[in-house]
Amino acid sequence: MKNLKSLKENVAIFLPENGLEEKLKLSEKENRPLRIKLGFDPTAPDLHLGHAVVLKKLKEFQDLGHQIVILVGSFTAQIGDPTGKNKSRQPLNAEQVQKNAETYINQLSKIIDVDKAEIVFNSDWLNQLAFNEVIQLLSKVTVAQLMHRNDFNKRFTENTPIAMHELVYPILQAFDSVQIHADIEMGGTDQLFNCTMGRQLQETNGGAAQIVMCMPLLRGTDGKEKMSKSLNNIIGLTDEPNEMFGKTMSIPDDLLEEYIALATDFSIEEKKQLNEQLKTNNPMLIKKLVAKNIITQYHTIKEAETAEEFFNNQYQKRNNEDRIFDVIEISSLMVENEKINLLEICHQLKNDLSKTAVRRLIESGAVQINGEKKMDPLSNFSLENGVKIKIGKRDFFELK
Repeated sequence: MKNLKSLKENVAIFLPENGLEEKLKLSEKENRPLRIKLGFDPTAPDLHLGHAVVLKKLKEFQDLGHQIVILVGSFTAQIGDPTGKNKSRQPLNAEQVQKNAETYINQLSKIIDVDKAEIVFNSDWLNQLAFNEVIQLLSKVTVAQLMHRNDFNKRFTENTPIAMHELVYPILQAFDSVQIHADIEMGGTDQLFNCTMGRQLQETNGGAAQIVMCMPLLRGTDGKEKMSKSLNNIIGLTDEPNEMFGKTMSIPDDLLEEYIALATDFSIEEKKQLNEQLKTNNPMLIKKLVAKNIITQYHTIKEAETAEEFFNNQYQKRNNEDRIFDVIEISSLMVENEKINLLEICHQLKNDLSKTAVRRLIESGAVQINGEKKMDPLSNFSLENGVKIKIGKRDFFELK
């Protein structure tokens, strides 16, 4: 119980409130490690700092000798699930699931000891259920209980369609907890309902109910929505150091306390000191310390220092001669009738952005050609050797 304070740090929700204390006492009494479940559907292959908030808490349990169980939703990823934004997530095929799962597991090793973790796939038991067993499973949950899930309730109230397979999804996730005998299920606060369903189903099946531990949702680089690849606001665990540093420096200043708490591995005392310094110091100085700390966790301290030096030269010195420009071969660009406008060339260089987003950048004065602002998206553009293009704050290109 001496590690209780550390294990409770940053946790947003405990269900029940004293559940962790009770489970730790049970572990000591029965002289066995607790089984800590984290489930994920491999719907996209990249992990980011938002995932790391939960994973680092798992690592704490693992370091204390408890058993981490990583549950891959190899079955549930193929049926889809509500995203929480009033629409159903598209299902994946078996090949996509397998490929994404392998990528996920490799990335998990950046934080937890994968060799010591138990990795299971829910298709191993869900594929084996006979139809009468599925009906028996569904009979243990009422529609009224499912309607307590916020996005279901909202869609029902707004007469937005809800497919039957979406209602079944939380029940299947709960059945996973029954199968692996989870003592604790972890997730973000957006997973509270599904994890709670696991408690109910375990009790209905005559077992001990898992407790639920929900971690806060880290907001992305936009400072508004939770970090999500679909929103293009992530800092990926596999991002290169320079990219990781630049993205961290781009977060709004008012997110710094959140990133210090959830994304860094500073000690509790160091975090307190940084938050105090935020009241009087330039936020950029603190942000650089946060960026270096994040990079050091997933790369090395030397790479973090090199990334800081690169950032200082690339973005803080006004002299273009000190900057590094990505060389773009003119022959690699798609041009019709030997004509191209500013919007088209910028969109080809930044194809991760929509044309609408690129147009906004141009019209806001965020695009420079040879150091001069250009604000007309439809102005003619000359594909000439040596032309230097700056798009936004962090993208520099030179045509060759």
